[in-house]
Amino acid sequence: MTETPAITVDAVGLTWPDGDPALENLSGTFGVGHTGLVGRNGTGKTTLLRLIAGELTPSTGTITTIGRVGYLPQHRNRAAELTVADALGVREVLTARNAIEQGSTEQRHFDVLEGRWDLPERARATLAQAGLDLVDLHRPAVTLSGGEWTLVCLIGVLLTEPDILLLDEPTNDLDAGARERLAQLLDQWTGPLLVVSHDRDLLSRVDAIAEVRGHSITTYGGAWDDYQAAVQNEQQAADRAVRAAGEQLQRERRQKAEAQVVLARRVRYANTDHANKRKPKIVMNERKRQAQVSAGKYRNLHEDKLAEARETLSEAQLRAKRDDSVQIELPETAVPTGKTVLELSTPDLVIRGPERIALTGPNGSGKTTLLRRIVAATPAVPFAYLDQHLTDLDPADSALDHVRRLAPARTDNDIRAQLARLLIRGAHATRPIGELSGGERFRTALAGALLADPAPRLLLLDEPTNNLDLATVAELVSALTAYQGALIVASHDQPFLDDLGITRTVKIGVDLDLGSSRMVAS
Repeated sequence: MTETPAITVDAVGLTWPDGDPALENLSGTFGVGHTGLVGRNGTGKTTLLRLIAGELTPSTGTITTIGRVGYLPQHRNRAAELTVADALGVREVLTARNAIEQGSTEQRHFDVLEGRWDLPERARATLAQAGLDLVDLHRPAVTLSGGEWTLVCLIGVLLTEPDILLLDEPTNDLDAGARERLAQLLDQWTGPLLVVSHDRDLLSRVDAIAEVRGHSITTYGGAWDDYQAAVQNEQQAADRAVRAAGEQLQRERRQKAEAQVVLARRVRYANTDHANKRKPKIVMNERKRQAQVSAGKYRNLHEDKLAEARETLSEAQLRAKRDDSVQIELPETAVPTGKTVLELSTPDLVIRGPERIALTGPNGSGKTTLLRRIVAATPAVPFAYLDQHLTDLDPADSALDHVRRLAPARTDNDIRAQLARLLIRGAHATRPIGELSGGERFRTALAGALLADPAPRLLLLDEPTNNLDLATVAELVSALTAYQGALIVASHDQPFLDDLGITRTVKIGVDLDLGSSRMVAS
């Protein structure tokens, strides 16, 4: 018996008020287990979640679900007036209970409490389960760390007892401890879960991976590693199909050329017979007519085969969904082994040669503070710093403008060529940065850093994978593989750090003590 999907998306389209399409004719289903939703930035994953949650209404098509939906958005409100009780949805219950305990007999308070009298106790129990037992319900939201606030907001969604849970990048800005507590909460959720994430550790705990590409949603059984293996197998099969279709096209072209030679010979023989009057005129005319008819049929046959071969090749190329990869060389960023790149006395930190250093530690430990301190100390080599919010980018500039400003000696052709190697091509190179996707904006900032004059021999990155899809993270790894200088990266993304070939890990608060000037900044 076929399992009923938890969510069905049928030919859904959404057009923004300015006429720009966000989604077009998207179809697919999501099962009743835990599903990770992946796809390149700009494919509409967040928009799709908002449509399923009911925050947006499709312009075309339909979305059906098997029950009520609970939704944790990517950007979670932390207004100054909000408290933990607000995020958990218990403020109204607390107020009503307090009024009744003070002697009120107003019916409205009893109406509020109907079926929810124990909600605050359930909320405290769930907070304790998530390691937040010391968080008071009346505590202001702004006093919590980013990880604590995310967990509180997730618990608030769970307390509404939804049938389906939607999460959009829930581990962004979370340290390792908060990520593990969030994962444990999700492990205990037995209902349908759809989570948009680039966190490979989280995606390794789901039952299926759904990929948004073009107008379709393709679901792969198993977690992240199974998905990668399946996609690799698909790609290999698609590549074989492209090669076979290309070879068939070449054969058809060759056979058409050979056929044209045969046809030309037949026509020449018929014309020679006619000119020499070797046979009766009626016979020669009939042979000439038959030769022309045969030539037409033969020509049409090979034209049809050639067209069919072209169509087969085109379809095979569409199925071969290989994404472009970063292809860039950066020899000018090289740092000799043993050369002193950075010396800090407070804290005691020395970097020599092309070391690759990971800064780790919980949120608030001071990773961003240390990066800023390094910048202020003026390292011994040219350097570049990409902060979490890419504040060096001007939304009105283009990628070409941005790199031109940092590398004025480069020609526009050279800049365009280098941007193309970082997958910023054609009109995207001259489009305002504010109109680019998140991945394109990050690649623009990275291009400015790597292509600057003088070339950076120390690169500082603060949580570079936040808000990047997995394909863009892979592109970042490719670019940093070509980078030959010293690298310091603050990140909670352990798989990303593993891919970078980190040579030293520095734990803030353990290996380094930032002293009394430590700031809650990372």
